[in-house]
Amino acid sequence: MGRGKLLLTALIMAASASLVGSNTLAQTASPTPAPAATSKPDDTIMLTIFFRHDETRPLAELNAQLEKQGFYKSFPPEGVEVVSWYVMMGIGQVVTLRLPASRLREVNRVIETSAWGAYHTEFYSTYDYKPTGIDKHETAK
Repeated sequence: MGRGKLLLTALIMAASASLVGSNTLAQTASPTPAPAATSKPDDTIMLTIFFRHDETRPLAELNAQLEKQGFYKSFPPEGVEVVSWYVMMGIGQVVTLRLPASRLREVNRVIETSAWGAYHTEFYSTYDYKPTGIDKHETAK
């Protein structure tokens, strides 16, 4: 495992551990859960995708391959919400989507057919912690 990937894994594990601890405390202290930022159907999930650039090839070549494979025509699929889409220097692109769980396979297939070769991909299920984090910040004042 590369040093960067090992560091990323350690950071994710540490963040997860701290969230578990804070959720346990919050559930004990307050029986009422914090309201969601927006109401979404129960089957809605968020998915963060790391599109890691293939650094062995020039950017122009990667962009030509993405165009040839129809990446930007097919990703994201129609009706899938883009929550954020950033370039992370040294990594590539990081995209967070919100979608019905039933469409997860469709998103995966679009990536397999249009992004592979130009990108190495990683997937992480995610959730919106912002309202909870802001609420905790405000009540801590």
